[in-house]
Amino acid sequence: MADVQIKSGKDKSGQFDIDYPVFGEKIQAFDGKWVIIKGYFIPVQEYESQTYFVLSAFPYNLCYFCGGAGPETVLEVYAQTPILYEETPMLLLGILRLNRDDPNHLLYILEKATRVTQ
Repeated sequence: MADVQIKSGKDKSGQFDIDYPVFGEKIQAFDGKWVIIKGYFIPVQEYESQTYFVLSAFPYNLCYFCGGAGPETVLEVYAQTPILYEETPMLLLGILRLNRDDPNHLLYILEKATRVTQ
């Protein structure tokens, strides 16, 4: 997932400076494909299990939101059924989507995610 560069440019109106991703060929090959990915559950709500959360390559205290990593280390997860929060890394299966143009979402999105037991 590190196969991305962040470039600066203007929004569609040409008025505002924004950062946008330029994905490399390696990661583009996974766009729209089923993948298994390992990471740490970062909750976005105060529930024990969630269908929407963030998965991070690093634990909560080192993740992107705490300033310890880059945006390429996290992805949004949309699970088919609620997944229980855990502090240890977990494996998820889902369809990887590359977010090229919506600044309201993270660079990577995992859709139809389910938990994989090891």
